[in-house]
Amino acid sequence: MMKKLTIWKFSARKIERGQDFVAEERPLHVFLNQVHYITILCSPKQLKELAVGHLLSEGVLDSLDEIREVRLGADGKCWVRLKEGVDTEKRVSVSRPFSRLIVSACGSPDYWPLSKLIDRLNLPKVPLGLKVEASIIAESVKRLNTLAQTFRKTGGVHIAALYSAEGKLLATAEDVGRHNAVDKVIGAEALRKTDFTGCFVASSGRLTGDVVLKAARMRIPMVASMAAVVSSGFEVAHRTGLTLIGFVRGRRMSVYTYSERVIFEPSG
Repeated sequence: MMKKLTIWKFSARKIERGQDFVAEERPLHVFLNQVHYITILCSPKQLKELAVGHLLSEGVLDSLDEIREVRLGADGKCWVRLKEGVDTEKRVSVSRPFSRLIVSACGSPDYWPLSKLIDRLNLPKVPLGLKVEASIIAESVKRLNTLAQTFRKTGGVHIAALYSAEGKLLATAEDVGRHNAVDKVIGAEALRKTDFTGCFVASSGRLTGDVVLKAARMRIPMVASMAAVVSSGFEVAHRTGLTLIGFVRGRRMSVYTYSERVIFEPSG
Protein backbone atom coordinates (compact mmCIF):
# COMPACT_ATOMS: atom_id res chain seq x y z
CA MET A 1 0.00 0.00 0.00
CA MET A 2 3.05 2.27 0.16
CA LYS A 3 5.98 3.20 -2.07
CA LYS A 4 9.30 4.48 -0.83
CA LEU A 5 10.62 7.37 -2.93
CA THR A 6 13.73 9.50 -2.99
CA ILE A 7 12.78 13.17 -2.71
CA TRP A 8 14.23 16.63 -2.06
CA LYS A 9 13.21 18.29 1.19
CA PHE A 10 13.15 22.08 1.36
CA SER A 11 13.07 24.11 4.58
CA ALA A 12 13.90 27.66 5.59
CA ARG A 13 17.50 26.75 6.40
CA LYS A 14 18.53 23.87 4.16
CA ILE A 15 17.87 21.64 1.17
CA GLU A 16 18.51 17.95 1.59
CA ARG A 17 17.90 14.71 -0.20
CA GLY A 18 15.87 12.11 1.66
CA GLN A 19 13.28 9.40 1.40
CA ASP A 20 9.55 9.40 2.02
CA PHE A 21 6.58 7.06 1.75
CA VAL A 22 3.59 7.76 -0.49
CA ALA A 23 0.28 5.94 -0.59
CA GLU A 24 -0.08 3.60 -3.54
CA GLU A 25 -3.08 3.75 -5.87
CA ARG A 26 -4.00 1.15 -8.49
CA PRO A 27 -7.10 0.26 -10.54
CA LEU A 28 -9.29 -2.69 -9.57
CA HIS A 29 -11.33 -3.94 -12.54
CA VAL A 30 -14.44 -5.78 -11.35
CA PHE A 31 -16.11 -8.22 -13.74
CA LEU A 32 -19.57 -9.70 -13.22
CA ASN A 33 -19.95 -13.01 -15.06
CA GLN A 34 -17.11 -12.08 -17.46
CA VAL A 35 -18.59 -8.62 -18.20
CA HIS A 36 -16.71 -5.53 -16.98
CA TYR A 37 -18.83 -3.77 -14.37
CA ILE A 38 -16.63 -1.08 -12.84
CA THR A 39 -13.06 0.12 -12.30
CA ILE A 40 -12.20 1.38 -8.82
CA LEU A 41 -9.04 3.37 -8.14
CA CYS A 42 -7.94 2.13 -4.73
CA SER A 43 -5.19 1.00 -2.39
CA PRO A 44 -4.09 -2.49 -3.50
CA LYS A 45 -5.06 -4.36 -0.35
CA GLN A 46 -8.23 -6.20 0.79
CA LEU A 47 -9.38 -6.23 -2.83
CA LYS A 48 -11.80 -9.13 -2.46
CA GLU A 49 -13.45 -7.33 0.47
CA LEU A 50 -13.59 -4.12 -1.59
CA ALA A 51 -15.31 -5.81 -4.53
CA VAL A 52 -17.87 -7.61 -2.36
CA GLY A 53 -18.51 -4.58 -0.17
CA HIS A 54 -18.95 -2.30 -3.17
CA LEU A 55 -21.43 -4.62 -4.90
CA LEU A 56 -23.50 -4.89 -1.72
CA SER A 57 -23.31 -1.26 -0.63
CA GLU A 58 -24.22 -0.03 -4.12
CA GLY A 59 -27.26 -2.30 -4.32
CA VAL A 60 -25.99 -4.40 -7.23
CA LEU A 61 -26.33 -7.48 -5.03
CA ASP A 62 -29.06 -8.08 -2.47
CA SER A 63 -27.01 -10.49 -0.39
CA LEU A 64 -23.81 -12.49 -0.29
CA ASP A 65 -25.84 -15.60 -1.18
CA GLU A 66 -26.07 -14.38 -4.79
CA ILE A 67 -22.32 -14.84 -5.27
CA ARG A 68 -21.03 -18.17 -6.50
CA GLU A 69 -17.32 -17.28 -6.56
CA VAL A 70 -14.95 -14.32 -6.15
CA ARG A 71 -11.52 -14.68 -7.75
CA LEU A 72 -8.66 -12.21 -7.95
CA GLY A 73 -6.71 -12.39 -11.20
CA ALA A 74 -3.68 -10.73 -12.71
CA ASP A 75 -3.42 -7.06 -13.70
CA GLY A 76 -5.86 -5.86 -11.05
CA LYS A 77 -8.82 -7.92 -12.22
CA CYS A 78 -11.48 -9.33 -9.90
CA TRP A 79 -13.89 -11.89 -11.30
CA VAL A 80 -17.23 -12.20 -9.51
CA ARG A 81 -19.31 -15.15 -10.66
CA LEU A 82 -22.96 -14.88 -9.73
CA LYS A 83 -25.64 -17.51 -9.34
CA GLU A 84 -28.23 -17.98 -12.07
CA GLY A 85 -31.21 -15.66 -12.10
CA VAL A 86 -29.45 -12.50 -10.86
CA ASP A 87 -30.37 -9.68 -13.26
CA THR A 88 -27.29 -7.52 -12.81
CA GLU A 89 -27.99 -5.13 -15.68
CA LYS A 90 -31.33 -4.12 -14.20
CA ARG A 91 -29.84 -3.59 -10.76
CA VAL A 92 -26.91 -1.59 -12.10
CA SER A 93 -29.26 0.71 -13.99
CA VAL A 94 -31.25 1.36 -10.79
CA SER A 95 -28.43 1.59 -8.26
CA ARG A 96 -25.83 3.57 -10.21
CA PRO A 97 -27.21 5.17 -13.37
CA PHE A 98 -23.95 6.90 -14.25
CA SER A 99 -20.22 6.28 -14.72
CA ARG A 100 -18.52 2.96 -14.10
CA LEU A 101 -15.24 4.54 -13.03
CA ILE A 102 -14.85 5.19 -9.30
CA VAL A 103 -12.08 7.65 -8.57
CA SER A 104 -10.32 7.73 -5.22
CA ALA A 105 -11.22 11.35 -4.52
CA CYS A 106 -14.99 11.66 -4.48
CA GLY A 107 -16.71 8.48 -5.61
CA SER A 108 -17.70 9.25 -9.21
CA PRO A 109 -16.85 11.81 -11.87
CA ASP A 110 -20.53 12.16 -12.77
CA TYR A 111 -23.34 13.71 -10.75
CA TRP A 112 -26.71 12.24 -9.90
CA PRO A 113 -28.98 14.16 -7.48
CA LEU A 114 -29.16 12.15 -4.27
CA SER A 115 -32.78 13.04 -3.63
CA LYS A 116 -33.68 11.59 -7.01
CA LEU A 117 -31.58 8.48 -6.39
CA ILE A 118 -33.08 7.85 -2.93
CA ASP A 119 -36.60 8.16 -4.37
CA ARG A 120 -35.62 5.74 -7.11
CA LEU A 121 -34.24 3.20 -4.62
CA ASN A 122 -37.24 3.49 -2.26
CA LEU A 123 -35.12 2.40 0.71
CA PRO A 124 -36.98 1.53 3.93
CA LYS A 125 -35.83 3.45 7.00
CA VAL A 126 -33.17 1.87 9.19
CA PRO A 127 -34.70 0.45 12.43
CA LEU A 128 -34.18 2.50 15.59
CA GLY A 129 -33.28 -0.44 17.85
CA LEU A 130 -29.53 0.22 18.18
CA LYS A 131 -28.31 2.21 21.20
CA VAL A 132 -24.65 3.14 21.70
CA GLU A 133 -23.02 4.99 24.58
CA ALA A 134 -21.45 8.29 23.58
CA SER A 135 -18.22 7.29 25.33
CA ILE A 136 -17.97 4.17 23.15
CA ILE A 137 -18.45 6.23 19.99
CA ALA A 138 -15.79 8.70 21.08
CA GLU A 139 -13.29 5.98 21.97
CA SER A 140 -13.96 4.07 18.73
CA VAL A 141 -13.25 7.11 16.56
CA LYS A 142 -10.20 8.02 18.65
CA ARG A 143 -8.88 4.48 18.17
CA LEU A 144 -8.68 5.08 14.41
CA ASN A 145 -5.54 7.14 15.01
CA THR A 146 -3.82 4.08 16.46
CA LEU A 147 -5.12 1.71 13.79
CA ALA A 148 -4.12 3.96 10.85
CA GLN A 149 -0.59 2.64 10.29
CA THR A 150 -0.42 3.55 6.60
CA PHE A 151 -1.71 7.06 7.28
CA ARG A 152 1.01 7.69 9.85
CA LYS A 153 3.67 6.91 7.25
CA THR A 154 2.10 8.54 4.19
CA GLY A 155 -0.65 10.96 5.28
CA GLY A 156 -2.39 9.92 2.05
CA VAL A 157 -5.14 7.47 3.03
CA HIS A 158 -8.41 7.29 4.93
CA ILE A 159 -9.40 4.70 7.49
CA ALA A 160 -12.77 3.15 8.29
CA ALA A 161 -13.74 0.64 10.93
CA LEU A 162 -16.82 -1.34 11.85
CA TYR A 163 -17.66 -1.72 15.54
CA SER A 164 -20.29 -3.54 17.55
CA ALA A 165 -22.60 -1.50 19.81
CA GLU A 166 -20.34 -2.52 22.72
CA GLY A 167 -17.26 -1.08 21.01
CA LYS A 168 -15.72 -4.34 19.79
CA LEU A 169 -13.62 -3.81 16.67
CA LEU A 170 -14.97 -6.04 13.89
CA ALA A 171 -13.10 -4.83 10.81
CA THR A 172 -10.78 -2.06 9.71
CA ALA A 173 -9.39 -0.87 6.38
CA GLU A 174 -7.27 1.93 4.95
CA ASP A 175 -7.58 3.22 1.40
CA VAL A 176 -6.82 6.26 -0.73
CA GLY A 177 -10.59 6.63 -1.13
CA ARG A 178 -12.75 7.15 1.96
CA HIS A 179 -15.66 5.37 0.27
CA ASN A 180 -13.37 2.44 -0.62
CA ALA A 181 -12.36 2.08 3.03
CA VAL A 182 -16.03 1.83 3.99
CA ASP A 183 -16.66 -0.74 1.25
CA LYS A 184 -13.76 -2.84 2.50
CA VAL A 185 -15.06 -3.12 6.07
CA ILE A 186 -18.55 -3.85 4.75
CA GLY A 187 -17.17 -6.56 2.49
CA ALA A 188 -15.04 -8.08 5.26
CA GLU A 189 -18.00 -8.44 7.62
CA ALA A 190 -20.44 -9.51 4.90
CA LEU A 191 -18.09 -12.43 4.19
CA ARG A 192 -18.32 -13.26 7.91
CA LYS A 193 -22.16 -13.10 7.80
CA THR A 194 -22.30 -10.23 10.32
CA ASP A 195 -25.66 -8.67 11.19
CA PHE A 196 -25.08 -5.03 10.28
CA THR A 197 -28.08 -3.74 12.23
CA GLY A 198 -26.06 -4.14 15.44
CA CYS A 199 -22.99 -2.20 14.21
CA PHE A 200 -21.76 1.30 13.51
CA VAL A 201 -19.14 2.71 11.15
CA ALA A 202 -16.30 4.97 12.29
CA SER A 203 -14.46 6.94 9.63
CA SER A 204 -11.70 9.50 9.22
CA GLY A 205 -13.32 11.05 6.15
CA ARG A 206 -15.99 13.62 5.44
CA LEU A 207 -19.50 12.18 5.64
CA THR A 208 -20.90 12.82 2.19
CA GLY A 209 -24.04 11.38 0.68
CA ASP A 210 -22.30 8.56 -1.18
CA VAL A 211 -20.68 7.23 2.01
CA VAL A 212 -23.83 7.54 4.13
CA LEU A 213 -25.92 5.85 1.45
CA LYS A 214 -23.64 2.81 1.57
CA ALA A 215 -24.38 2.42 5.28
CA ALA A 216 -28.11 2.92 4.75
CA ARG A 217 -28.22 0.25 2.06
CA MET A 218 -26.54 -2.21 4.42
CA ARG A 219 -28.93 -1.28 7.27
CA ILE A 220 -26.07 0.07 9.39
CA PRO A 221 -27.82 2.42 11.84
CA MET A 222 -24.97 4.81 12.67
CA VAL A 223 -21.96 6.48 11.04
CA ALA A 224 -19.48 8.59 13.00
CA SER A 225 -16.41 10.53 11.90
CA MET A 226 -13.72 12.80 13.26
CA ALA A 227 -14.35 14.92 10.14
CA ALA A 228 -17.23 17.07 8.98
CA VAL A 229 -20.73 16.26 7.76
CA VAL A 230 -21.80 17.82 4.45
CA SER A 231 -25.32 18.57 3.31
CA SER A 232 -25.66 15.52 1.05
CA GLY A 233 -24.71 13.25 3.95
CA PHE A 234 -27.27 14.93 6.19
CA GLU A 235 -29.98 14.56 3.55
CA VAL A 236 -29.36 10.84 3.08
CA ALA A 237 -29.18 10.19 6.83
CA HIS A 238 -32.36 12.15 7.51
CA ARG A 239 -34.32 10.40 4.79
CA THR A 240 -33.12 6.87 5.55
CA GLY A 241 -33.31 6.96 9.36
CA LEU A 242 -29.56 6.79 10.00
CA THR A 243 -27.77 8.46 12.92
CA LEU A 244 -25.06 10.78 11.59
CA ILE A 245 -22.28 12.03 13.86
CA GLY A 246 -19.46 14.37 12.91
CA PHE A 247 -16.54 16.14 14.61
CA VAL A 248 -15.96 13.32 17.10
CA ARG A 249 -12.95 14.71 18.91
CA GLY A 250 -12.10 14.03 22.53
CA ARG A 251 -15.34 14.01 24.50
CA ARG A 252 -17.20 16.16 21.96
CA MET A 253 -19.33 15.21 18.99
CA SER A 254 -22.07 16.70 16.84
CA VAL A 255 -25.11 14.47 16.28
CA TYR A 256 -27.04 15.61 13.20
CA THR A 257 -29.84 13.06 12.94
CA TYR A 258 -31.69 10.55 15.14
CA SER A 259 -29.86 11.37 18.37
CA GLU A 260 -32.07 8.90 20.27
CA ARG A 261 -29.62 6.14 19.36
CA VAL A 262 -26.85 7.86 21.35
CA ILE A 263 -26.79 7.33 25.12
CA PHE A 264 -25.39 10.46 26.75
CA GLU A 265 -24.15 10.65 30.32
CA PRO A 266 -23.72 14.35 31.13
CA SER A 267 -20.97 15.12 33.67
CA GLY A 268 -21.76 17.07 36.80
